[in-house]
Amino acid sequence: MKFIFKLFKRTAILLFIVIGLAVVFIYATGNQYIFRGVQLTYLKGNKTANIDDRLDFDTRMIANGEIQEWELSDNYNSIPLTDTLLAELEAYQSAGFLIVKDGKIWNEHYFNGYSDTSLTNSFSVSKTMVTLLLGKAIEEGFIENLNQPITDFLPELKDDSLAELCTVGDLSAMTAGYDWSENYYFPLNPTAKAYYGRDITKQILSRGFVKESGKEFEYLSGVTQLLGIVIRRAVDEPLSDYLSEKFWKPMGMKSPGFWALDNPDGMEKAYCCVYSNVRDFAKFGQLILQNGKWNGKQLIDSSFVALMKTPNVSAFSQVEQPIYGYSLWLDYNHDTPFYSLIGHLGQYIAVIPDHNMIVVRLGKKRDRRHTKLGVLPGNDLYYYVDEAMKMIRNHVEMQLQEVGGLQLDY
Repeated sequence: MKFIFKLFKRTAILLFIVIGLAVVFIYATGNQYIFRGVQLTYLKGNKTANIDDRLDFDTRMIANGEIQEWELSDNYNSIPLTDTLLAELEAYQSAGFLIVKDGKIWNEHYFNGYSDTSLTNSFSVSKTMVTLLLGKAIEEGFIENLNQPITDFLPELKDDSLAELCTVGDLSAMTAGYDWSENYYFPLNPTAKAYYGRDITKQILSRGFVKESGKEFEYLSGVTQLLGIVIRRAVDEPLSDYLSEKFWKPMGMKSPGFWALDNPDGMEKAYCCVYSNVRDFAKFGQLILQNGKWNGKQLIDSSFVALMKTPNVSAFSQVEQPIYGYSLWLDYNHDTPFYSLIGHLGQYIAVIPDHNMIVVRLGKKRDRRHTKLGVLPGNDLYYYVDEAMKMIRNHVEMQLQEVGGLQLDY
């Protein structure tokens, strides 16, 4: 019995020493954000950030104005979800699934207590919103063009010769040679620090560049945060207010949105973390599909939106499929060509231009079984696109049967 007690005592002392050394190391290396990260993830039973964490962070409201409700299709929810799609959506803790066809909501379903008013985290979907803000800032003369050097707005980086070669366009196209490690699960990395830290601007501007920009595609969240800082300084107002003024209000969003901040009066986490609902998120897909026009008004220059949707071929090798434009993921080689806004854990706003369609899926988990469906990250995205097309075909077939069996061209 004494032996067991001594063993337990020694183990407890050893554990205490290890924990103490770990705490000292965390503070000594400036990584105190880890404590907040542990509190907001692991102690809540999660392995990473989650779509319902809005109240865990300081936020700034993205004010809405006069509401413009979506029009419902005459065929609204007349075609049920396919059995396999329904099983997929339920199995991976989806919040909502929506199909817009010809500018009207064609199909809409919610799960696990979520509704059309639930506000969830967009994660990296917000990167596309930041590039829309970039386009607007260029249009309004706050930024000269995509080739303007970032050091015009970030004098802190002027001593970095590689930073001086980076343009605002490089930030949007993910061709900046910035020092960053993209990881959403390992706590000791800059992405986690950006999410849970208290001074994102200081963190971002303290890192340098490690290679020449404009040469090759590399997806880095820190690059979008740099772009957010550039736009914030160029327009001289918070990103949330600029987004509200230029897009949220003109598009008649159903609800005010919220953008997570690093501290109460701080900077928006530009690379992630706009909170909104399924219907309002879908409007960004519709805006891009319509080349920046909304209800007859051009909210952003159509040529800029066209550039966003164009593969940045020079950033990929000859043997690679160019899958990125300016903050849009592209797969024009798929059976159903589409482009998409993509966020962590399977936040998708897919645009299918040939069929005038938007497919939105929000939820808590991605299905990682679908590993060979396409070239874009989030292979289950292809599953949602393909199943949505099956539903459209089912509807067309039903209509054809009613009129005598004409040729199906979908």
